[in-house]
Amino acid sequence: MQRIYLLLLACAFAQLAYAQPRSFHAGELQLALKKLNVVGSVLYLAAHPDDENTALIAYFANERLMRTGYLSLTRGDGGQNLIGAEQRELMGLIRTQELIQARKTDGGEQFFTRANDFGFSKSAKEAQQIWDKEQVLADMVWVIRNFRPDVIVTRFPPSRDAGHGHHEASAILAEEAFKASADASRFPEQLKYVQTWQAKRLVWNAFWRRNGQFSNQPPDGNANIQYVNVELGNYNPLLGKSNLGIAAESRSMHKSQGFGAGKNHGTRLDNLQHTLGSPAKTDILDDLTLSWKRFEGTEGFSKILENAYQNYKPENPALIVPMLKEAYQKMKQFEGSTQNYEAKFWAQQKSEDLKNVLLACIGLWAEGNATEYSTALGDSLGLKLEVALRMGNVPLMIEKASIHSTALGKILDVDSLPKILKAPQLWTKRAVIYINPNEPTTQPYWLTEKPTQGLFSVKDQLMRGKPENLPAFKLVLQVKFQDLSLVIERPITYKWVKPEDTEIYRPLEVTPQVMVNVAQDAYLFAGQQSKDITFTLYANKANRKGQVSLQLPTGWTAEPALHTFQLKNKEEQQKITFRITPSANSQAGTAKLMLKLEGEEAKPAVGIQRIDYRHIPLQTVFPQAEIFLDRFDMQMAGKQIGYIEGAGDEVAQCLEQVGYTVTRLKADALSNDLSQFDAIVLGVRAYNTQNDLKNGATHLKKYVEQGGTVVVQYNTNQSLVTKEIGVYPLTLGRDRVTVEDAPVTFLLPEHALLNAPNKITQKDFEGWVQERGLYFAQKWDEKYETILASADPEEPALKGGLLYAKYGKGKYIYTGLAFFRQLPAGVKGAYRLFANLLAKP
Repeated sequence: MQRIYLLLLACAFAQLAYAQPRSFHAGELQLALKKLNVVGSVLYLAAHPDDENTALIAYFANERLMRTGYLSLTRGDGGQNLIGAEQRELMGLIRTQELIQARKTDGGEQFFTRANDFGFSKSAKEAQQIWDKEQVLADMVWVIRNFRPDVIVTRFPPSRDAGHGHHEASAILAEEAFKASADASRFPEQLKYVQTWQAKRLVWNAFWRRNGQFSNQPPDGNANIQYVNVELGNYNPLLGKSNLGIAAESRSMHKSQGFGAGKNHGTRLDNLQHTLGSPAKTDILDDLTLSWKRFEGTEGFSKILENAYQNYKPENPALIVPMLKEAYQKMKQFEGSTQNYEAKFWAQQKSEDLKNVLLACIGLWAEGNATEYSTALGDSLGLKLEVALRMGNVPLMIEKASIHSTALGKILDVDSLPKILKAPQLWTKRAVIYINPNEPTTQPYWLTEKPTQGLFSVKDQLMRGKPENLPAFKLVLQVKFQDLSLVIERPITYKWVKPEDTEIYRPLEVTPQVMVNVAQDAYLFAGQQSKDITFTLYANKANRKGQVSLQLPTGWTAEPALHTFQLKNKEEQQKITFRITPSANSQAGTAKLMLKLEGEEAKPAVGIQRIDYRHIPLQTVFPQAEIFLDRFDMQMAGKQIGYIEGAGDEVAQCLEQVGYTVTRLKADALSNDLSQFDAIVLGVRAYNTQNDLKNGATHLKKYVEQGGTVVVQYNTNQSLVTKEIGVYPLTLGRDRVTVEDAPVTFLLPEHALLNAPNKITQKDFEGWVQERGLYFAQKWDEKYETILASADPEEPALKGGLLYAKYGKGKYIYTGLAFFRQLPAGVKGAYRLFANLLAKP
């Protein structure tokens, strides 16, 4: 039974790449061929997307030819977003895909645990507690037992020098996982699928602080430190790049974090410091057998593979196909006969790699694409299947072709087969499949259930660790090449051509038949005043009829009680509006939209949201169609707001929802007359992203002098387009308060910002989410007034989160308080305080 699970896991932990079929150029093919005789793996381990050392991953994958993986404990959900307004789980989805693209670039594979990035943490203890340490440790052990690395490399030390509680926790847990993965008494439920594994060594990809700066070189006088050096600047002629060049391309995939990197054409020496296991003496791979000599009975195919490599001709790779075919057959025979679990594991991994190399040598191209990018449950879907034999003089027979649902199994056998192909020849076949109503939608697997603050819910053990969903459907080909039978699998994707771009692939969507989109997640009501809230129905199947109603918290009413709808066409939309009214006794809570299709029972509706950035495949999620409702008392003094967008946030939309009139301004329009605005707000990181603010800052200063109000939300202290971000000198730091319910002290309780038009009390700081604030001011001119102070536990109070200055007739405010998180979450006190910031002087 464990052999079957091992085969499943070999597929499950193979590199997932569903966006575009893999194609090798001649140098990559030669490198892949050489890699077939290297048996060994390295696992890099850290806390977040972008923590990984892409140069070291490129070194192991492309120079040492090791199977190389990166285990990121989180998906980076709590990070900031430089390219859009997505937050939390949507931010994690973007960063997940950025990591997958990074691994496609540097040659590594990507894994995750269920840990939820709950935001910046200053304590490893806090991180482990919120994550539920044993659950995350179990996932780490699961990945190690599946990936079976010879060497594990941590990015961070298990100390406060790691600079982040998540970083420190990743190193602490790595030491525990190193031992636990070899202990059959730890997480024994996993042993139904895998065997225990003991890596040879655990090392730290070391860095040290020196004069306030990070260095890869150990400090003088540390003779007791055991470490080996790794030169990362070597050039790879087969790829036409150095490891450092590959690393820059890989790191530049982290666009949401603004991590575009220039290429280093020089050298770089990294140090790997011993932590656990057998210490390396001169080379990080010391005392490891990294060839097929690791196992008895492999000489036959390993020698053939060596001969194939020696005889490889880039201009005619088909010449070595007979050798590759013989090696594949012998390797599969070895896989079936050996009783050694590790040997079977590697034979499965390498035989799949060998099959891909063989197919590349005959120029075989196979893919399956849907005729539409999206399909609904219970609908039909057209497919176009293509197989091309482009090289060689040996025919290939397509014996069978079928379409499989990953969840439900085979759903269609393709007719008109077998078919013999002779190079160069293309076989094309059209087919239609029916989408079973029981088919799951393509919601990212870790988002199918609501997560806790620290952990995503993934009940299926075999899904844990995977970077992304398996494809909903796949094309399975059974082909015969002389006396060799092969099974080829390709995901069903969607392919189209943008006239201004190129051929683009995206994953196929499987959706509900009708979805209901909400405009924003939270609505606040002034007293018992009604609000008209509009929702958008979206049909992904033609001729849908039904009803939509609202399931409301106690004390709320909606008119009408329900809406009926009829959507005739696929992709047709219809807007519906409910007038929602609170009573004097209404309770805060979540209102759920209930959808009843004709002939079906009512059930909670979901929406559809697509995330489309050019550097990652388009992603689709189906959020619950629900909104948070609450009443509050908020006064406004001045409603005309100009808003300069920064890196992306939803603050402007939130201000409109509570009654402000918001005009989006371009930074290059600040030289115009601004007197019609009661206040101008700069979005998060505006001074990091809007180049026109170099000159616009002068106009904002003049606007304040003439009686206006300017509110600047947080900016990072790096890459500012100008240092003149305030009306008086002001220096930003990296200080933040990470505990969302950290105590807040009113330094100037009688100040206007705390009293007009809303009297701010401690109650206004209840219910905040993720954090109090970030990138507080570090130094400021004495003309600024500090309004609030707050601190994380056992840390000194920070006063730079809200600064106020009078300038001429107006006022200027810098705030690092995380309004960009609080307002979309419907935090009443944050709205009331922000209204005070916007109030006329």
